[in-house]
Amino acid sequence: MQQIQISLTPAESKRLISKAVVKLPEVQRAFQEGIVVINVGSTNACVAEELLGQKVEHERFVAGVVLPKGTCVVPREKRRREIVVRRGEVIEARADDVLPEMGPGDVFIKGANALDASGIAGVLLADPRGGTMGRSIGALLSRGVNIIVPVGLEKFIPGSVNEIAVIAGMDRMAFATGVPLGLMPVVGKVITEVEAIQILTGGEAKVMGKGGLSGAEGSVTLLVRGTPEQVKKFKDMMKSIKGEGPPKVETDCKACDRQNCWLRAR
Repeated sequence: MQQIQISLTPAESKRLISKAVVKLPEVQRAFQEGIVVINVGSTNACVAEELLGQKVEHERFVAGVVLPKGTCVVPREKRRREIVVRRGEVIEARADDVLPEMGPGDVFIKGANALDASGIAGVLLADPRGGTMGRSIGALLSRGVNIIVPVGLEKFIPGSVNEIAVIAGMDRMAFATGVPLGLMPVVGKVITEVEAIQILTGGEAKVMGKGGLSGAEGSVTLLVRGTPEQVKKFKDMMKSIKGEGPPKVETDCKACDRQNCWLRAR
């Protein structure tokens, strides 16, 4: 066995995770024979690029974002909608349009904002109606649709997603730096950097540390172990991952119509 040490910025982790997501058997099968819904999100922008083999405007493939100024929502007119793929071809449809025909052979990909120690992922909610996931989760689970949740370890939280979801809620917040939010637990196959390395190389990864400076904030440092062939495969893969940059998302508080946002009210 050999072992190596790798540090990844959040943007690099998103690229690594996306490469693993598209290699999943259920994703490959749905891409060829069924329906794949790729919801908006910074990690999912990478997933779309890896699956479709074409560039995606990362800055426009986001909805809710956490910026230095606080929690924020990109206006609808400045973002693109989710990508729906049927039998390998992108179609002009929304998730709501194809949801009634989706089943066990199809895939719904949704990123997350939180991941706890029990492996439960959580999605922050800025829409009073629950957003895409709030509207879809019941139908997805009842129909047995494969829900894939790509999420970087930068999103790891020390508490319980389920416990926080019970006490959170936009209408319960007396104050928020930005848009007040709710939190929703998400059931699905969670893919972090650790699972991604196993899927892509067969090796194993353990987290050595997190954090950094000078643009490496939120980074994860991993110890990767495997056969010489597995380690070499991962080292070679780093050539297409290291150097991946984050999207530059900007929002205009003056043009925002969110009445409950503290930033807009200032």
